[in-house]
Amino acid sequence: MLSYIVKRILSLIPVLFVVSWVVFLVVYLIPGGPATALLGMEATPAQIEELNAELGFDRPFLVQYADWFAGIFKGDWGDSFFLQQSVLEAIGEYFLPTLSLAILAQIFALALSVPFGILAAYRRGTALDVAAVSISLVGAALPGFLLSMFLMLFFGVYHQWFPVAGYAGLAEGLGEHLKYLFVPALSLGIVQAAYITRMTRSSLLETLYKNYIRTARSKGLKERGVVLRYALKNAAPAILTAVGQSFGSLITGTIVTETIFNIPGIGMLTIGAINRRDVFVIQGVVLFVTLLYVLVNLVVDVLYGFADPRLQPGRR
Repeated sequence: MLSYIVKRILSLIPVLFVVSWVVFLVVYLIPGGPATALLGMEATPAQIEELNAELGFDRPFLVQYADWFAGIFKGDWGDSFFLQQSVLEAIGEYFLPTLSLAILAQIFALALSVPFGILAAYRRGTALDVAAVSISLVGAALPGFLLSMFLMLFFGVYHQWFPVAGYAGLAEGLGEHLKYLFVPALSLGIVQAAYITRMTRSSLLETLYKNYIRTARSKGLKERGVVLRYALKNAAPAILTAVGQSFGSLITGTIVTETIFNIPGIGMLTIGAINRRDVFVIQGVVLFVTLLYVLVNLVVDVLYGFADPRLQPGRR
């Protein structure tokens, strides 16, 4: 298992290389060059030339890329032109709210989806199954920003149970921290629960009618144990895949939700960098998000072996 993890981590290097090449090339091909993007179209040629010399944009393209790519492994991802701090410091500061939001949203998604998916599969064809499938389809079709505004009106405006927008860090207390994240996390969790519910239901349906399930029932085992211990365990790899994709999208795709609820996360940092044309921050965020998504997939692959020993790396 350890050798497999090491191999997977080493396999990230080609992915990092390809992504970094694309990101750097896109930024380099900005009309007028990165210096024009930073200074704006009103900048004079002398100002652009001075900034190009200061930031090294006047060097050959391959030299610039080699220095930037080497700096990634040294922890030097460049400096933000507007935030007056390094890109890694900015990402670290804005990532914590996004991580808290993603974890809480994933908890909501699992709490809603797994029980509904199990019940829908076990009660296949009943009103409960139809209701679960219909609700999940509505949740998947409903735009996330519209659901966010509905929940904001219900919880924050009409009943005033939770703040409408804003953010409180962990330093202000866990309760205050969760109170500001509850509504946006619930909004994201409902959308993700719709997908996980369908995956849980479909994967369980494939296992509930297998021969070993019939054998377990014929031995007189309790139905609850048959479903949870045997059927759900064998359906776990497919469910883990859905959970991994869900968590990856929660970390990388919260821009709209963070903007609506004014949460200072990676989404807000990305929007601000695009509006200010802060090219170094854009490069760093895209690279960081890609690495996170790949690492989430790596964790899911490792968890496959714990859910089903037959899927452990190197096992025949």
